[in-house]
Amino acid sequence: MDIVLAIIGLICCLVGLLGSFLPVLPGPALSWVGLLLIYLTSKVENNYWVLGFTLVITIVISILDYVIPAKGTKRFGGTKYGIWGTNIGLIVGLFIPPFGFIIGPFVGAFIGELINNSQDKNGALKAAFGSFIGFLVSTFMKFIVCLSFLILFVYLAFDGFIK
Repeated sequence: MDIVLAIIGLICCLVGLLGSFLPVLPGPALSWVGLLLIYLTSKVENNYWVLGFTLVITIVISILDYVIPAKGTKRFGGTKYGIWGTNIGLIVGLFIPPFGFIIGPFVGAFIGELINNSQDKNGALKAAFGSFIGFLVSTFMKFIVCLSFLILFVYLAFDGFIK
């Protein structure tokens, strides 16, 4: 059963890492579940401090994931249309490799702002840029957390299963 938990935990961490880029997957939460699963094995000694600390990080990152892009868009003069456009552009951009997930949010925010106010192209461009910066910061933040959780998982798995 330990090996099954470790494999499912590794899958959770890997999907969590992918989820740091995809808005439909809760990346940090999945990565944390992977850590929880490795601690549920009999091969790894429970450390509630690590689990608690990583849970707090997961919750904070999950909240910031919604706040940062919205703040970036608003800081640069964007509206809810720009925020919606960012999310839709990201999803559409995923189907346009290799750079669609980067360009999609920018184009989506620009179109969203143009739908809101078609006369202000400069304002739409500025808000799209803010949305794009917010998206990049949020994605980078989630990626670093998920990668850290994956590294911790691999360390714990090797320490518990190899020793």
